[in-house]
Amino acid sequence: MAQNSAGGVGFGSVVSSLFGGDAGKKPGSARIPSRGGALSNIYWANLIPALLLVAYGLVVVWSASLSNANASLPRQALGAVMGLAVAALIWHWDYRSLANMSTWLLVIDVIIMISPRIPGLASAANGMTGWVKLGPLRFQPSEVGKLVTIFLMASLCAQFNGRIKELRDYVKLCATLLVPFAAIMCQPDLGTGLILIVTGAAIIICAGARADWVVITLILFVVGCALIIFVSLNYGFPLKPYQLNRLLVFADSSLESTSAGYNLQQAKIAVGSGGLFGKGIGEATQSAGGFLPENHTDFIFARLSEEFGFAGALLLLALYAWLIFSALRLAMKLEAPFAKLVLAGVVAMWSYQLLQNVGMCIGIMPITGIPLPFISYGATSMVVQIASVGIVQSVYAHRTKSA
Repeated sequence: MAQNSAGGVGFGSVVSSLFGGDAGKKPGSARIPSRGGALSNIYWANLIPALLLVAYGLVVVWSASLSNANASLPRQALGAVMGLAVAALIWHWDYRSLANMSTWLLVIDVIIMISPRIPGLASAANGMTGWVKLGPLRFQPSEVGKLVTIFLMASLCAQFNGRIKELRDYVKLCATLLVPFAAIMCQPDLGTGLILIVTGAAIIICAGARADWVVITLILFVVGCALIIFVSLNYGFPLKPYQLNRLLVFADSSLESTSAGYNLQQAKIAVGSGGLFGKGIGEATQSAGGFLPENHTDFIFARLSEEFGFAGALLLLALYAWLIFSALRLAMKLEAPFAKLVLAGVVAMWSYQLLQNVGMCIGIMPITGIPLPFISYGATSMVVQIASVGIVQSVYAHRTKSA
């Protein structure tokens, strides 16, 4: 196995080999043969599970709308239609035009993240900040920022061709990732911030970061989190009281029976009461009865499990597995570093949001406001998630040309 100049084994080189490329090979044409016709440029193995997830999500949102006035099927369906239109445009657009635009991507990313703080643009929805209103259009810019961050980190990391040799380069990449993270924390939006960190870290690792660097960074991250919690407990910042309560409930299961653990307790009851095949559409007593809060957004997996049971939850996870592994399979067949890292970022985003949302409903992850991709109610999230499928389609459509 190749070693870097410091004598350590490149951790990202191992990951890169799993993607099927040569860590030291310069960008070139992909190995996938091209076939004629527009339909041949559609990556059906990724598109089909995405469409099925969108349809599944619309059914669950429709069910939620029967008892929850905050859930609107027409609005969610409009988000799906807009997402498909955006994805079609991205599919035809050559994503590689962003490969050498890291500076502009960083500037755009920061502007997007701080836009809810700009006077005249900021808007609130259901008492929550982080929204921007432009005329009749209101959306969450942080959702768009997820995709910009993926392109930003992929653009910066692709230049190393599968192996980051110098520590200073690794530090620069980590520091760059902290810029959009710091910007989103100005809202503050811890959930989206964690998505940015996980997505960017995955791209850096796949770009060839050494294992010891990654381990040290992880230790520093854990220590930093512990310090933030300590300061918040004693001085009341930077974490808000409700965020601290979520972490304390996760760390101490005995608190689930208290008011601080109410959401988690109700989510677990909803998931468990669904049984094997669920109670049926519109028959979710925990969700429809008002016991489970935010059952159309943050806790939609608990509602889905209550209505469709273990079988419905298993079907959902199977569709996600199909979606994620199809993108990984495409990455394994590509040689161009930028293409591989863009796909790595998209896969990391999907995987972490899935793990976090499902995990918090069953108590294995702390509660955060992270939506379940393609399923949770929210037009902006739906548009961005379908757009990410468009990115995968664009990578596939331009697979035979140099990157």
